Amino acid sequence: MNTKDFDFHLPDELIAQTPLEKRDSSKLLIIDKEKQSMTDSHFDHIIDELNEGDALVMNNTRVLPARLYGEKPDTHGHVELLLLKNLHADQWEVLAKPAKRLKVGSQVSFGDGRLMATIVEELEHGGRIVEFSYKGIFLEVLESLGEMPLPPYIHEKLENRERYQTVYAKENGSAAAPTAGLHFTQELLEKIEAKGVKLVYLTLHVGLGTFRPVSVENLDEHEMHSEFYTLSQEAADTLNQVKEKGGRIIAVGTTSIRTLETIGQKYQGKLQAESGWTNIFIKPGYQFKVVDAFSTNFHLPKSTLVMLVSAFAGREFTLDAYKHAVEEHYRFFSFGDAMFVK
Repeated sequence: MNTKDFDFHLPDELIAQTPLEKRDSSKLLIIDKEKQSMTDSHFDHIIDELNEGDALVMNNTRVLPARLYGEKPDTHGHVELLLLKNLHADQWEVLAKPAKRLKVGSQVSFGDGRLMATIVEELEHGGRIVEFSYKGIFLEVLESLGEMPLPPYIHEKLENRERYQTVYAKENGSAAAPTAGLHFTQELLEKIEAKGVKLVYLTLHVGLGTFRPVSVENLDEHEMHSEFYTLSQEAADTLNQVKEKGGRIIAVGTTSIRTLETIGQKYQGKLQAESGWTNIFIKPGYQFKVVDAFSTNFHLPKSTLVMLVSAFAGREFTLDAYKHAVEEHYRFFSFGDAMFVK
């Protein structure tokens, strides 16, 4: 298949710039692949799509304030770093702007020297490996100096940085939010649990590669970025029990899907406690091993995320759903509305 097969027209005005005041007041498009039906609803009604004995699986990663603005001490030239991946100790893979000025050995100062970065290695496409030096605890320094790495299509300033975190965000490490989870409130989760649905958490630290449009024409030539995931023994046991008793595994977001399917592929649809790196690319033709239904936001044209939804629901039906969402003025991307796919 070709990348252009997953293109669609999206008016700029439908790209949500700010979150709604109430997380669960967004729209929800329910699409049923068996019935080939679409139903317009609101997100707080997602509870009606969940049954007693099901499991709702959420990614509890927490977004780092990973965008840093500093300067080169020798030239006072402005530099921007975006933290992508903690390699080990104080070494990070970053995206740098302007990268051409940052050669091996170059230094960048942040917060009048409270944080220093030394370029260790040059990578492709503006990537660099840097070593940080600082006093104190790195995450505390980052909290005080860094900014939330909002996607480039969001131009409004985020007044409350917690609105780019899920209410269950716990494990620091993401360069972007698992945005399907932004719609849940603590109250809604309590109602879902009271209905007899198991709430299960895993961790996948989201990298920016997940959200980028595919640059090659032939999908077989596209390489996914690797992202780190963890599934605990308790979570694996709960999900296996749900399956054995006939319940459904319902994933919140494509990151949860990718984690579950990465592990499920290895163990014939069963889940085991595991940590590692995944670059799984789920596209049409993929046979799902674990996930029975999922919620997700509306994604970029020609992105791997649209391809993942198409793998589950079918390409034509998925694009029909996107066309409906455009016609009905659903809000798109990170702060936008959601779809429930079953």
